[in-house]
Amino acid sequence: MKFSVIADLHFPELDQTVDGLEEAKWSFYRSFLGDFLDHDADMHISLGDLTNYGTTQELEGVYQIINSKDKNFYHVLGNHDLYAQSIENVLAITKQPLYHTVATDDVIFAFLNTAKEMDYDDWGGTINQEQLNWLEEVIEASGTKPLFVFAHHPVYNTTAISNLDKRSIDPSIDMWRILNKKKGKGIYFNGHNHQNSIVHKGNWSFVQIAACLDEQAWRSIELTENRIIITKYTISNPLLAGQASFIANNMDHFTPSSFVSTKAEDNNAILPILVEQDVITNK
Repeated sequence: MKFSVIADLHFPELDQTVDGLEEAKWSFYRSFLGDFLDHDADMHISLGDLTNYGTTQELEGVYQIINSKDKNFYHVLGNHDLYAQSIENVLAITKQPLYHTVATDDVIFAFLNTAKEMDYDDWGGTINQEQLNWLEEVIEASGTKPLFVFAHHPVYNTTAISNLDKRSIDPSIDMWRILNKKKGKGIYFNGHNHQNSIVHKGNWSFVQIAACLDEQAWRSIELTENRIIITKYTISNPLLAGQASFIANNMDHFTPSSFVSTKAEDNNAILPILVEQDVITNK
């Protein structure tokens, strides 16, 4: 099984008086999303901030591109997706559940909502008690099967800069009380911080992915019989990079980042499906 993941696409509404900007936007996003969605995968997943402000025009525009491909596309919400309008309106446009699971015989996928609704002052993450209870049930029911969790915000003090203000799920929420109930391998994917980072703690690996305007890349994850292979795919295209820079420097609510981390350990990983405690249990 394979699936592919992007973070922080930030499909924007732009100032149409800037010469060539609108044309660059559509050219860039059609090309990048086209390459991403054409990449061989059973599922294609966005880690939130798919749009830049969550307007109807942005949501319908990006989904026009996505829906032109016949793919299994999943989108967890980011804070930018919920600035312009309510969760209810956004979900009506995206036709995605707020949080849910997808299960196969061998693996569980859990999609979380960590974004606050129309909160322009606090872009940090949160999870309400109802969703925490649900996540706890999902983790316990997953047993030793690999569990993949997808969210916009990282767990506090895991991936790069997730220990800073508004850069994670609220640290007062005890995520580890729930995560520590995982018996097998768990991998948590997030965006939000616009930096590549992979960190391992206990049974969990945390994979953070940079913004697409800063780096035209995604992660491909392949499950074999005994390994999970995480590979970074990068589009090396000067035209696309130039368009991304042009867009990023002419849009509100987005700050380009030159530090995305190109270290191999922050971009790729090969992980055993069986964690140490599973090996001990099975002896």
